[in-house]
Amino acid sequence: MNLRLRRPAIWALVIAATTATLVATSVVPSSATTGQGGQASAPRSTTNANGSFVFRTANGIVPTWESADVRITGVSPGSAISNFNNTGIEVTLPIVAVNGSANFASGGSRLTNVATGDFVNCATPVIDTKAKVVDCVTQGGINRRLFVIKSITAKSNIYGAFTRTTIYRGMTLRVANTVMADYLNDALDVNIFSPYVTFATGELTVNTKR
Repeated sequence: MNLRLRRPAIWALVIAATTATLVATSVVPSSATTGQGGQASAPRSTTNANGSFVFRTANGIVPTWESADVRITGVSPGSAISNFNNTGIEVTLPIVAVNGSANFASGGSRLTNVATGDFVNCATPVIDTKAKVVDCVTQGGINRRLFVIKSITAKSNIYGAFTRTTIYRGMTLRVANTVMADYLNDALDVNIFSPYVTFATGELTVNTKR
């Protein structure tokens, strides 16, 4: 039984995290995934790709995390970099493969309560632009649909002689639902996560062969 006292409720969200000890194999989103979201694209063959998924925390999110002793760090080859006054964080994850609308990233991030040592992993996330969800491998190898993409402002394609670059801009991120918010709050022994606040905006760039 967890006998630690809860902190006062604070609105906020957080992107989940990962450890280097988790397997580096991406998990394709499916109907069995914990959480909610739209339908992913029909199964296709998975092909190699490169690019990046980058998101930046919204105003007020980092101070809220820090008030609850929560920190986010990147796991190689992912990274999490603070701005000069530590009021914002940019997380960058490399894209390594694509299957239809599902884009597979390597590495990940880890969210840690530095006061208690509790943490949540988001390993090898899958960003599905059709279902508008972000799936993460969490502790115990469990795939959870932690986040939803509430909106995508723009999509563009750039064609080269042998490649195609697809760019999604203005991706707004939230915790998927109250179940996932409760999971994050319980796992980190805090009360700061909510599905009603945009915690980050980002963009996805994917390069594939034509």
